[in-house]
Amino acid sequence: MEHIAALLLVIGCSNTMADCRELQVPVSVFATAEQCVAERPFVLGDVQGQADHIVAKCLAVDPALEDDYDQIVWNVRADGTLDASLAISSLVMASNTIRPEKDYLHQQ
Repeated sequence: MEHIAALLLVIGCSNTMADCRELQVPVSVFATAEQCVAERPFVLGDVQGQADHIVAKCLAVDPALEDDYDQIVWNVRADGTLDASLAISSLVMASNTIRPEKDYLHQQ
């Protein structure tokens, strides 16, 4: 299995930058960061016209955490700057390991 080194995030916003959303692109994961950077201008050309203002950023993927990432956290500032990162949610699971033995004859 080939590892992912970079993810291309493309965001389209309204003219006022008040309404932004992720735009779908044909290829968004790359084996090297260089491939992502090289593909970025072509992707921007492909999505031209889908929003008033479009920004894109290549996000580095840590190979050790590749399977753990489950969120892309992003924000487009009023000046059009895209802040983005990959994240791992802080999901906490609770479990009770002490269970009373069931008495199937008297189970309620």
